[in-house]
Amino acid sequence: ATTEIYTLSLHDALPIYTRSPGTVLQGRLVGPQQMTLYVFDHDISGSGKSMCNGNCASNWPPLLAPSTAQSIGAWHTITRDDGSKQWSYKGKPLYYWAKDSKPGDTTGDGVGNVWHVAKP
Repeated sequence: ATTEIYTLSLHDALPIYTRSPGTVLQGRLVGPQQMTLYVFDHDISGSGKSMCNGNCASNWPPLLAPSTAQSIGAWHTITRDDGSKQWSYKGKPLYYWAKDSKPGDTTGDGVGNVWHVAKP
């Protein structure tokens, strides 16, 4: 089952619903295309910084956020070294694994003993 998280904000006295950048599927976080999201042990929770840049980010693409993205519940943005925005969940930046080829793949779990499926 998929759980979608919505928040309500007020803008000009009209309710605007903003969809979270990810959902929960089979006990793990997935991105908008249902691809598994991962966390990296070298990222310090709540630091607002990603330790995966350059070649690392080629293998582990970040879950990018629009430059105007606002926090939604436990979802926040961080600014990457290149200036782009990345979503984090409960303080941990989120990434995809380049070798996952279809929704439901979790081939990045345990890579190098430092990458793990992101869980709610």
